[in-house]
Parts: sequence; C-alpha cells; structure tokens
Amino acid sequence: MSSEDRAGVPDGLTGEGLHVGLIHARWNTDIIERLVAGAERGYEALGVDEIVRASVPGSFELPFAAKAMATSGEVDAIVVVGVVIRGETTHYELVSEGCASAIQATQLETGVPIGFGVLTVENRAQALDRSEEAGGHNVGEEAALVAVEMCRLRQEFEAGSDDDSVEAPGGSYL
Repeated sequence: MSSEDRAGVPDGLTGEGLHVGLIHARWNTDIIERLVAGAERGYEALGVDEIVRASVPGSFELPFAAKAMATSGEVDAIVVVGVVIRGETTHYELVSEGCASAIQATQLETGVPIGFGVLTVENRAQALDRSEEAGGHNVGEEAALVAVEMCRLRQEFEAGSDDDSVEAPGGSYL
C-alpha cells in the first residue's frame, strides 16, 4: 500500500486537552516497541501530552484492558498495539479475529474510540514493514491519529449543531 492510499490527517486536527490511553501487548517485543514509539509520535504530533499507559501479555488480552480503561472515565480515546504473526496452527485466526471483534465491540459499547494498532501479518518482515521509524509506515502512529480524529468526531456530535452538518477539524463529517 502506498502512502497515497492511506487516509490523511484533517487540517486543524488537534489532540490538545485530551486524555488518551496507550495499551500494548508484550509478545514480539521489538516490533511492539516500534509500534508504541509510532503511537507516541502520532499523539505528540497532535499535541497530546497526557497518556495513560498499560501493558498486557498478548493481543488477545487487549480488549479486556481497553474496556477497563474505556470505562474508567480517565481517557477520551485509546490506542491498542499488538502483533499477531501467522504460525502453523489456527491460533493466528482465533487471536486476530477475537481481538479485532472485541476491540470494535468495546468502542461501540463504551463510546470511547479505539485506534487499532494491531498488526495481523503473515511473517516478521511484514510486521517490520508496518512498524517503521519516523517518516515511514507505522500502524501505531496511524492508530493514534485515528483515535484522536474519532474522539473529536464524537465530541462534535455530542455538542450538536444548529444546521444539518457537524463540523469537525478538517471539514464536515456529514
């Protein structure tokens, strides 16, 4: 996927004043560290300066931690970071599908947006390609931008509007 295929960041999007979460799994530590650094870069680029952090054993545990954090009232948005690399058994499908479905359900149930920074890849090389340093492709960084954007969208809907559209940084979402 080229950088032109990825969603851009809306002009004026800011994370200033937000309290955000960052939860990471501990499997595949070297790749996790790269994704966490990316998420931190994404948050920092948008002016976020208050991050609540947590770690869990693996990607399957991310939804539980995300729900606990989302329902705590301490955060406006969350990023989850994990790595699931296909192996020789069906474990990959169970973990990746279970994690993705439960994260989606958690954000819909709680109303707290969750940026999905979980890599589900065929091999280690693909994971490295999706967790690059600053200026490269990093799914953790992208997840942070998404979490802030969706948080601002939710805030705009909660605030209401006198006309038929809801304006958020970067333009109308309706």
